[in-house]
Amino acid sequence: MSDKPIQIGLLFFPGMTQLDVTGPFEVFARLPNARIHLLWKRIEPVVSDVGLPLMPTTTFADCPDLDVLCVGGGPGQVTVMDDDDLQAFLRDKGGSARYLTSVCAGCLMLGGAGLLDGYRSACHWLLIDQLKAFGAIPVDQRVVVDRNRISGGGVTAGIDFGFKVAALLCGEDVARRLQLFLEYQPEPPFDITVQNAPPELLAEIRAAAVPMVRERAAAGQRALAKLRASERPRTEKAIA
Repeated sequence: MSDKPIQIGLLFFPGMTQLDVTGPFEVFARLPNARIHLLWKRIEPVVSDVGLPLMPTTTFADCPDLDVLCVGGGPGQVTVMDDDDLQAFLRDKGGSARYLTSVCAGCLMLGGAGLLDGYRSACHWLLIDQLKAFGAIPVDQRVVVDRNRISGGGVTAGIDFGFKVAALLCGEDVARRLQLFLEYQPEPPFDITVQNAPPELLAEIRAAAVPMVRERAAAGQRALAKLRASERPRTEKAIA
């Protein structure tokens, strides 16, 4: 194993769903020679979607080149998805990372930055269809690996995702030992999934989520519009 530190960045932003990235963080932080960067524009507390304060450690400007960039989702995505600084950061550090990764709806933020076109991706089940707008290929799996893009499904899938990334970075033996140490042996108290839930319950949840889903879709369209506008001058310059 190389002595070179493994540089891992996890994006923080106001309104994030913290478990999307703190689940993987619990695994990544224990990898040998890992350097973890909790990333945001400024070193100041951000508050998660359910009120948990979180403190970034590294600004976008000070972020080193990364081996792994991980982006989670959350309601705050609606506000930050088309943020110029964030889009530029994702294209810069995400585009050069060894592995560009996401959990839950974080994939939509990568899509909005133009980084998922032609790639297979997982997503939260309520939002997975929105991947098509970015040229991505929706896949209904817990963890999806497509070349150097790795994605986890909704929220808790980030833990499974974390062990998969750990195995790719440090080998299966390291990941297996970590899984044992962290006593990851899920026993859900209720046998209910998207695959086996009663249709009426799924319909009820989908109906309640309509405003959120529409907000996310609108945010994605704004991000795509900004991306296309930023690409147009480069294209015109190249033609000239």
